[in-house]
Amino acid sequence: MIKFFEHTMWISGAMDRMGEHHDKMWDEEDGFFYDVLRLQDGQAFRLKVRSMVGLLPLAAVVIFEEDVLEKLPASRKRIREFMQRHPELAANLHMPATPGLAGRRMLATVNEEKLRRILARMLDENEFFGPHGIRALSRCHLDHPFVFEVGGQEYRVSYLPGDSDSGMFGGNSNWRGPVWMPVNFLLYLSLLRLGAYYGDTFKVECPTGSGKLLTLFQVAHELAERLIGTFVRDESRRRPVFGGTEKFQTDPLWGDNILFYEYFHGDSGAGIGASHQTGWTGCIARIIQSNGRFTEDMLGEKGVERLAILMGQEQSDSDER
Repeated sequence: MIKFFEHTMWISGAMDRMGEHHDKMWDEEDGFFYDVLRLQDGQAFRLKVRSMVGLLPLAAVVIFEEDVLEKLPASRKRIREFMQRHPELAANLHMPATPGLAGRRMLATVNEEKLRRILARMLDENEFFGPHGIRALSRCHLDHPFVFEVGGQEYRVSYLPGDSDSGMFGGNSNWRGPVWMPVNFLLYLSLLRLGAYYGDTFKVECPTGSGKLLTLFQVAHELAERLIGTFVRDESRRRPVFGGTEKFQTDPLWGDNILFYEYFHGDSGAGIGASHQTGWTGCIARIIQSNGRFTEDMLGEKGVERLAILMGQEQSDSDER
């Protein structure tokens, strides 16, 4: 436990140190995390590409019941001593000192202010919040591609909702806008955990600019419904996942045989890449189950982190029995 706590503190401290530094990932002006490029001469600067890189810090969150630390006096002592030696590491984090809903505690990479600023980007339909999930790259780069020049060569990152049109990275540069299920699943779980800490005291616009205020649990539910909507029939009896493949859309022998594609078009939801990527797109089954059975009222229950629906253990436990 102590090892992982210390690693979390060191990594978080490197990502977002006190003060303004060109070699830290957090950009105060934009309210977002970016990749950092360090050159051989020691110069470092942020590459202002709004991508999944800036959203993944939301996944670094853990919640636990209030009595957990009371049962671990030795760990509490070592944590306290570590923080006394390195108080600067906690400057930009959310530390467990403040109790939340049902008295539970939370350790998170981002504090409340940064969480709100990142979510404003993530839930913007003109950026990440697509009709079928969180895009890997902000749609803002469709009209405003990121251009970077180094060594006399120009590099460009544009929003591409489907397959990449670039040969960069060995021809596999598909993280330019499509929806990927594994990272959406991580963000979905993180929203549930954050909601289990903040409860109804924390609300954000969802979608951004809509004027509609939702709790983080409700945001998680909305994200899940968009992901699920990729696979179910719409008003015209077509499944977005099948895109323009008429054989799958209309043939009764194919229409109900859902394919778990590798990733999905960032605007239309059409499946792209390998068609049997059940290893991670199969996460949608857990999202369907969770969204149907996990209610906001359950957030106030003791031991919410251990609830089978939230943690995805129910089925595996029953299989073992």
